[in-house]
Amino acid sequence: MPALEKALKYSQKIEIDECEITSVKKKIITARITDSEIVEIKENFGRDFGIRLIQDGKIAAVQTTNEKGITKSIDEGLKSLADLKSREFWKGLPYESHYRTLKGTFDKELEQISGSEVIDVAQSMINSSSYNKVDTITGSLNIVSEDFELRNSNGLYCKEKATYISGIINAESEHGKIPVSGIGHGCGRTLANFDAEQIGEDAKIMCIESINPQKIDSGTYSVIFEPYSVGELLAFVVAPNFNLKTFSEKKSCFSRGFEEEIAVKEFTMMDDPHAPEGIGTKSIDDEGVETGKTNFVENGIFKNTFSNLFDSYKEGSKSTGNGLRIGSPLGRNSEPIPISAPHNLKIGSGNSSQEEMVKNTRHGLLVGRLWYTYAINPIRGDFSCTARSGIRIIEDGEIKGPCKSVRIIHNLPIMLKNISEIGSESRNVIQWASLPSIAPSIRVEGISVDSI
Repeated sequence: MPALEKALKYSQKIEIDECEITSVKKKIITARITDSEIVEIKENFGRDFGIRLIQDGKIAAVQTTNEKGITKSIDEGLKSLADLKSREFWKGLPYESHYRTLKGTFDKELEQISGSEVIDVAQSMINSSSYNKVDTITGSLNIVSEDFELRNSNGLYCKEKATYISGIINAESEHGKIPVSGIGHGCGRTLANFDAEQIGEDAKIMCIESINPQKIDSGTYSVIFEPYSVGELLAFVVAPNFNLKTFSEKKSCFSRGFEEEIAVKEFTMMDDPHAPEGIGTKSIDDEGVETGKTNFVENGIFKNTFSNLFDSYKEGSKSTGNGLRIGSPLGRNSEPIPISAPHNLKIGSGNSSQEEMVKNTRHGLLVGRLWYTYAINPIRGDFSCTARSGIRIIEDGEIKGPCKSVRIIHNLPIMLKNISEIGSESRNVIQWASLPSIAPSIRVEGISVDSI
């Protein structure tokens, strides 16, 4: 008898009110790049099980890799129920799944990719980033294929195969007065749409254009954030404020309420769980709830938050289909208790090319990447981030040269109301161990910049 079916039958036998069990069978291939060469190709296999038990409103969680001992794990979870608090607001697990296969979420080529093909892709990333002024190339390539299963005692069943690919290159140079670097990144769900050469090219260009940076005066600048840096802001500063739990606990800088004008009217931000090639793309969430596009900000107006079953029940609302079990480096895991998170946090495209943004900037900076991005005062929306390389100085509509490291300490509500242009082209971005996003370049006025 299959493990999930066995677990459910046993939970019914011992009269558990509700049982949910997830299984994630995963293959992870990692190519590690150090000192401008591939130093390791590693392949890992694993299967994990996550079990959620609900009895009299009490919720217990168990995780195991032991398929044969799955009933014993349920017994252990049952014992822990006695010490738990009843969640009287809990309304139950889903009864049906609206699962359907979305095009481009599973690629047979990625699932069956050979070691030599992985080497070819990783080597292409290295080759395209090589240049006489690039001294060292580091990075990684991760390819994940998984079989995800979800069953619960209400009859819901879902089984899905998925693939993911992500590559990153960091090109470093010591040809100038100080060491500088550049980053290139790409991710998606199919091999055919993964551009390994572009990753290396982006890293090389950012690195070369960062050589011999100039120190600037601290002050107020127009800042054009490129997609990779926008993704950093979305993951670590923006997204938490649209979590229903954070909003309801008055810990969001937008907790005043819905229908507030929180951004310029040109700004729309959504969760798009059906986006082509999106790392988080799926037709149902990891609790079996149907996914759909949700606008968090629509034409500058605060419209919605995201939630899983637990948080939505607690607040007397309906899940938005954002119950996630986020795995590393990509895909899902079998955590028994899912978190609330967007699948693909997306900013609606604007009308400007990046070149037009630069031409329209009198006194500003172009920022390619950010580091150490975090909220200082989440309730107020204050945050801090550092740009160490990939920064270019803009004067009178022209890029004048690279800039030395700067620190930005700013405020999210103020930033959203000072967006002056949004790029017409977007890119899939995923920061390390963070949320996937689909981001264009964005220009923001009145950013206070401290020279480091």
